[in-house]
Amino acid sequence: MSTAFRITQRSIHERSLTNLSLNLETMARFQERLSSGRLINRPSDNPTGTVSAMQYRADIRRVEQFSRNAVDGSNWLGVADSTMQQVLTATGRIRELILRASNGSVDTDGRDAIAAEVDSLRQNIIDLANTKFLDRPIFAGTEQTNLAYDATGTYLGDGAPPVDPEAGPEGRVERNVAPGVNVRVNLTGPEVFGDPAVGDLFATLRTNPANLSTDLQALDVHIDTIENQLAKLGARHRQIEAMRQKADDNIMLIKNGLSEVEDIDLPQTIVDLQLQEVAYRAALDATSRVIQPSLLDFLR
Repeated sequence: MSTAFRITQRSIHERSLTNLSLNLETMARFQERLSSGRLINRPSDNPTGTVSAMQYRADIRRVEQFSRNAVDGSNWLGVADSTMQQVLTATGRIRELILRASNGSVDTDGRDAIAAEVDSLRQNIIDLANTKFLDRPIFAGTEQTNLAYDATGTYLGDGAPPVDPEAGPEGRVERNVAPGVNVRVNLTGPEVFGDPAVGDLFATLRTNPANLSTDLQALDVHIDTIENQLAKLGARHRQIEAMRQKADDNIMLIKNGLSEVEDIDLPQTIVDLQLQEVAYRAALDATSRVIQPSLLDFLR
């Protein structure tokens, strides 16, 4: 038994308008993609792709934070390195002055002049010990203080070095530069400056020149300490720069993955839009020929 369907002018009219509307909607979607440059402009465009894009963006934010941490740590280490280089220069000058004062030909006036210069260098070292980065003393550890050392050279921060200076969390300032990777970016005052016995030099220079050899030995130990700490800073700086470069490379890779998910293929999208425009115009032309408006259509 066959069933006959009655095709009326009205059904043809409605179906044609529906198809025209679908064609117009498709063309509008291509135009939106072309104008935005993205395949996904709303979650309904591609639910699976939307989830992937959200994951990519979360990864980008996470790795960008690692990169920012590395830049901050690198800047912190750079300030510390520059400051310690100046401290090393000042301490080396003090050593030269001690050697000169040890010369028996230097009279009392000469030793007084040397003591005055040593006093000036000592004050300079204290000023360097109070160097700040982002308004925070870099050698004060984690202590919330305005200065790492007071005018007398007394340490005001925390983190006096244990037997192993790298052990224990006290006084450590770290930056998280990769998953599970924390790099220490600071040194505490005692680790750098120790006790060079500079405060005792003034009296020794004036009253007991024969005891200067003991002070010289203390300064040599102090200079070795600064040089060792500078070497550690250099190693940390290389590590943190490597982590920063790795983070930047990862950001580029993740962004490429995100682009694959949500960015359009520009040439292909242009061709698709042009084909859709041709199809829409052809549909309009065909519809205008097939559907002949009746008097009733005009009366509506």
